[in-house]
Amino acid sequence: MARRCELTGKDVLAGNTVSHANNKKRRRFLPNLCAVTLLSDAVGLSYSFRISSNALKSVEHRGGLDAFLVKASESDLSLKARRVKRLVEKKLEAAKAAA
Repeated sequence: MARRCELTGKDVLAGNTVSHANNKKRRRFLPNLCAVTLLSDAVGLSYSFRISSNALKSVEHRGGLDAFLVKASESDLSLKARRVKRLVEKKLEAAKAAA
């Protein structure tokens, strides 16, 4: 399983650990991934994702999973998140047409 956020695309970064004596050693900066279950209001189902804690704050700030996915770009999302996004958009369009 890749160490990558499914909603924002945040990935592993590489850099140096620099000691006091200025010795440099390569290291990896891992994203803070959390396994969460998010509820989609439009679809009425819950989906589990591995997302960064920063993405979780963004989802809550935008008003839920549906609002986040509608605004998110396709290139950042994982395959699973893209499928959920398409499903949410279909449900929202159907709700607009019915109203």
